[in-house]
Amino acid sequence: MKFIQTLKVAVIPVLSVLSLLSASNKVLADYLNNQGSGGDYRYELWSTDDNIRYYLKVWLYEASPNSDPYTTTRRFPSTREALIYFDCKYGGKNLPECPNVQ
Repeated sequence: MKFIQTLKVAVIPVLSVLSLLSASNKVLADYLNNQGSGGDYRYELWSTDDNIRYYLKVWLYEASPNSDPYTTTRRFPSTREALIYFDCKYGGKNLPECPNVQ
């Protein structure tokens, strides 16, 4: 009987904590903020679950909407920087900010 009580006291709290941790990880998700196109490409602008970082998923304009992205960019600190990057690198625009795009 003592073994069962010890098991209840030790195992049940540990399993409860692990269950909560795994559930909270499943809730975290990135969010689609914007879509657009330019040049021969189209993009989706995504934000991390905390809205601190943004990234682009880029496709060739003619690619199927269900296809994997042509590329997924690095993360940016703002939507502005992400969209400038797209315009300069993929959209064919010549903006004053473009020389900084690599």
